Amino acid sequence: MIIFIARRLSQSVLLALIMSLIVFFGMFVVGDPVEMLADQDFNEQDKLDLAIELGLDKPLPQQYAIFLGNILHGDFGVSFVHGRPVSDLILERLPATLEVALLAMLIGLIVGIPLGVYSGIRGNSRMSRVISFFTTVGYSIPNFWQALILILIFSVSLRLFPSSGRGSTTELFGIDLSLFSLDGLKHIALPAINLAIYKICMQARLAKSGTQEVFFQEYMTFARAKGISKRKIIKRHLLPNILIPIVTITGLEVGGLIAFSTVTETIFAWPGIGKLLLDSIHMIDRPVVVAYLILITLMFVFINFVVDVLYAFLDPRIRHHN
Repeated sequence: MIIFIARRLSQSVLLALIMSLIVFFGMFVVGDPVEMLADQDFNEQDKLDLAIELGLDKPLPQQYAIFLGNILHGDFGVSFVHGRPVSDLILERLPATLEVALLAMLIGLIVGIPLGVYSGIRGNSRMSRVISFFTTVGYSIPNFWQALILILIFSVSLRLFPSSGRGSTTELFGIDLSLFSLDGLKHIALPAINLAIYKICMQARLAKSGTQEVFFQEYMTFARAKGISKRKIIKRHLLPNILIPIVTITGLEVGGLIAFSTVTETIFAWPGIGKLLLDSIHMIDRPVVVAYLILITLMFVFINFVVDVLYAFLDPRIRHHN
């Protein structure tokens, strides 16, 4: 197991280096930062001084080495727009994105997997068909349109939840969180539900297909014939066998929620890193965009590493064949 983890860890480090190289060439080599940052009254000497200040006069390998060294020290530079360290800006916004993304995924798992298992066991019953219909509809609705409908129903018509902002927060271990105050919970409800609907439908469909494949296998029929209760069969035999694809998709979707919740954060004016990215792209704030891409890359690499390790625990055959 240790050899398996070490091999996966080395692959993750190599992948992170390759992705950092892609980000570097994609953001620093394409285009001319000097022309973007230079004022209209800059002469050639001013532009040369600016290039030296940015380190663009050095050879590309040296620029990449400096870029990589700064990342390892947590130095992503200073925002062109805000005039503050990029790491401070991201750390201010990251908790808001993490809490809404993780809450949405938790809702998706808690609601989606039981619905999928129930639907798979019940086969072609009326309730199973109803669940399949609603999961198909929820899976197909565009995220932005769904958000507008939620605002129209729960904020405008029923006035149950606010439509924008984060509300009051509670500090926990130096981090401001919305989950521990009533006002914060009201503000996070609609963004979390908007993100969770798709996850519920996806988890339900995955769990249903896995259940239909596993539940009628011979060993499951034998377990039922022995008189083992359905609850014990589901807990001991069904769930462990359908968890591998669910773990895979869940790991990738957690990363996707954190990285690509830009639309939801924009519609609900949720002050997360997705909204920060969108604003930075509009204002050509390159250091913020680069830092975002690097952090998202490292996050996906880490999630894939964790998923691989979980694979090995769930199915020992994987670590023996790798």
